[in-house]
Amino acid sequence: MKVIKHTTEQIIAKLREVERLQAEGQSIAQACKQIAVSEHTFYKWRQRYGGIRVEEAKRLKDLERENQQLKKLVADLALDNQMLKEVAPGKLLSPVKRRRAVTHLQEKFAVSERRACRAIGQNRASQRYREKKCDFQARLVRRLHELSRRHPRFGYRRITVLLQTEGWRVNRKRIHRLWRLEGLKVAQKQRKRRRLGTSDNGVVRRAAVHRQDVWSYDFVMDQTEDGRRLKMLPVVDEFTRECLDIEVARHLTARDVITVLERLFTEHGAPNFIRSDNGPEFIANTIKDWLQKSGVATLYIEPGAPWQNAYSESFNSRFRDELLDREVFATLTEAKVLVADYRRYYNAERPHSSLGYQTPAAFVVAQNQTINSVSQTGS
Repeated sequence: MKVIKHTTEQIIAKLREVERLQAEGQSIAQACKQIAVSEHTFYKWRQRYGGIRVEEAKRLKDLERENQQLKKLVADLALDNQMLKEVAPGKLLSPVKRRRAVTHLQEKFAVSERRACRAIGQNRASQRYREKKCDFQARLVRRLHELSRRHPRFGYRRITVLLQTEGWRVNRKRIHRLWRLEGLKVAQKQRKRRRLGTSDNGVVRRAAVHRQDVWSYDFVMDQTEDGRRLKMLPVVDEFTRECLDIEVARHLTARDVITVLERLFTEHGAPNFIRSDNGPEFIANTIKDWLQKSGVATLYIEPGAPWQNAYSESFNSRFRDELLDREVFATLTEAKVLVADYRRYYNAERPHSSLGYQTPAAFVVAQNQTINSVSQTGS
């Protein structure tokens, strides 16, 4: 049976109806049957509403409603006070701290986000704000670390050039700032090498003015893991800074140097001059006679003055710093492979500060284009 709910006014009206029926001589049971309620319900109504008029009942109902509202308000205020005490020990000055406080109150007091925000005076839009992290910045820092690991002897200037070559739209100042923030640095090495020798023709201070004008070479020594010696001969074009070859062997004699130069002359053509120190392999009559027949003049530096062979010394320093000091060669074959890889990297990928941070290969291409352009203009 469906339960019928009565309003206060209806209950009082039915109680008055029962009083009227009783006055007419009907019993309570008969009167209850007339108003369609049980005697139990009638007695409960009479106990609660007996002697109350309709206006008084309405007023009582309003008071009860107000009482409930006041109770709820007091409970809310008590809860707000408790929540404020929970977050009071710290000052909620920043939006981040306020967002954390709201989340904490939601979890501890099982209240809604709206309620927690109202308690501490947090705007709900601020609460729902999510910081948009710059994906570009994160990727840039990640790439910066990758390049720093790959080129541990590079500073932020060369790293900037590498990034710009890869297509990153960044400048040197930004990379310098990130470099410092990330704590990246290049360890400084204090190591110098000096070579002495004798000279037949003194020193001729000639600067290269075009490609194939002046080459320079010098030996670099290292060893394999078993302690056996490695002797290397890098050959550099002083104008383009290209590393034309790096011969790697256990021993290199004057005849071996001639073999290397023969191969390079065939591949690139002979230079006008070749610069070296006064090592026995370079001043041997065998190689001096061969160079003279090939039409190549020799430029020997003064004994004990390696800075006069600056281009070769500079390359050898980078070569040792970026490869030899970092690698332990197990065998001669492994040394040849890794050295060949470094020569390719040096020519094609490594930016050179004296070339405007171009690679030697890119500089050669630019020079060829300039020469072709001038030739076409002249014709």
